[in-house]
Amino acid sequence: MAKNYRLSAAALRPIVIGFGSCIASDAITVQGEKVGFMYRESPEESGDSGWRFLSGTETQDFLNSPDNLAIYDVNTIANYDPAIVPLLASPIGSAFERLPGSDIFEPADAPSG
Repeated sequence: MAKNYRLSAAALRPIVIGFGSCIASDAITVQGEKVGFMYRESPEESGDSGWRFLSGTETQDFLNSPDNLAIYDVNTIANYDPAIVPLLASPIGSAFERLPGSDIFEPADAPSG
């Protein structure tokens, strides 16, 4: 089934270039929610930035379905939520959670496993 993304490819601007790919939830790209939780793990393959972006509203059942997550260029997610940009140079092992109602992120515990 085709996804109806909140932003068209034509609407994407070059905000951050050269960061590679990431994994993001459909809660962000399809449902239009802001990034609520982001973390960086060791890259899984060449070109992978290690960044993972979630809204923070996803249920475990939602996350367990691979259809609800996809690989994107980090620039794509920066277009959906530019508040992530200042944190993108953070090292592997970093995790951040958005303060409710703001564009401010604070350090958080990275997922284990």
